[in-house]
Amino acid sequence: MSQSLQIEQQQIDDYRTDGAVLIKGLFKGWVETIKAGIERNMAEPGPYASENLKEGENGRFFDDYCNWTRIPEFKTVIRESAVASVAAQLMSSSSVQMFHDHVLVKEPGTSKPTPWHQDSPYYFVDGEQTVSFWAPVDPVDQATLRCVAGSHMWEKPVLPTRWLSEEKFYADMDAYMPVPDPDREPDKFTVLEWPMEPGDAVAFNYKTLHGARGNHTDTRRRAFSLRLVGDDARYVNRPGRTSPPFPGHGMSDGQRLREDWFPVILPS
Repeated sequence: MSQSLQIEQQQIDDYRTDGAVLIKGLFKGWVETIKAGIERNMAEPGPYASENLKEGENGRFFDDYCNWTRIPEFKTVIRESAVASVAAQLMSSSSVQMFHDHVLVKEPGTSKPTPWHQDSPYYFVDGEQTVSFWAPVDPVDQATLRCVAGSHMWEKPVLPTRWLSEEKFYADMDAYMPVPDPDREPDKFTVLEWPMEPGDAVAFNYKTLHGARGNHTDTRRRAFSLRLVGDDARYVNRPGRTSPPFPGHGMSDGQRLREDWFPVILPS
């Protein structure tokens, strides 16, 4: 049975306005469980595992997703932590449905940043009631997540690109805006970033532009992310292969995500 956690109304309001908010201690009691799951994931990568460095770049930037059904530690955290309760409050949703998990690990000396992007254009799900939780299991003050306030309300989505090759994900350029660079135009964007302790989590909307700094420290930066959806989330057909692809899903435009693949975790 999942835990319940009441968050402050100001956090809900900030999430609605900024598209991102810090939830202190959300996974505080689950850090060791998540660490064990990440180590299992890295030892036994899934079919979507990636190494995100080019030849000659220092460190290691590993990521993998869609493994929660085979990694018991992840399944336990999803089912028993307070993440579903907090997601429902942030999304103002009566239900919470699992979409996918994501592990991102930057080993010491990995200078490569996570590119600026929105999650929504990569996904075959659309709706206003969405939330991602990004939770480090190591103290983070430099290799932290960065979110652009208000970007979830932009008129056009940001063009999705492949992290390693930097190729465009879809051919339909007119439907998307070019990837902005908030660091080159600091007066134009408000970037939110927080120092974080193990078990803290940043919650952000699928449409929020975000990225992460490289890890220039001598310690690991392991992060566990959960992607959840609410009442209004529906399948949408994209102009190309989505990420994650979920081949053979059999859904069509306007359908709710099939619950045998994407279970409802609240109410449980």
